[in-house]
Amino acid sequence: MSAPRMNRVVGDFQCPATSDQAFRLKALRGKNVVLYFYPKDATPGCTTEGQDFRDLNAKFKRQNTVIFGVSRDSIASHEKFKAKHRFPFELLSDENEAVCRKFDVIQQKSLYGKKFMGIERSTFLIDEDGKLRAEWRKVRVKGHADEVLQKVKEL
Repeated sequence: MSAPRMNRVVGDFQCPATSDQAFRLKALRGKNVVLYFYPKDATPGCTTEGQDFRDLNAKFKRQNTVIFGVSRDSIASHEKFKAKHRFPFELLSDENEAVCRKFDVIQQKSLYGKKFMGIERSTFLIDEDGKLRAEWRKVRVKGHADEVLQKVKEL
C-alpha cells in the first residue's frame, strides 16, 4: 500500500473514532477533510496543536471542512483528551497503525539518544472529491493550523 499521492483520490479506510463513531473516509465526500497525525495524547506539542485546530474550527467549518486528529492512542485516552480540551472534532484511534502506515507517518525518531518508531507530526488536506490537495510533514506546531486554513481557502 503506497502513501496517497498529490491530486489523486485517497483510498478509502475506516477506523474507530471518539463519540462512539466509526470514521470512514469515503463517507465524507462533498467535504474537505483535514487529517492531522500527532504522536501522543496529552503531551505539550500535541495539546497545543489540538487547541489551535479547536480555536479555528468554526472557520474551517465555514469552508466546508472537517478536522480529525489521528494517533495510536486508545479511544479511552482520546475521549479524556478531547473532553479536557473541549475539542469540537473527533479523534481517530489507530492502535494497529494501519492508517499511520497508509499515510507513511511512522518514522524513526530519537529521544534522549534512544531510537524508536513513532508518528511524525503530519497533516493531510483532502478535497471534496477525495483527492489529496496538500500535505505537511515534520510539522512545527506554531502557526500550523493557520497555514492549513489558508490552504483550505485556496481550494
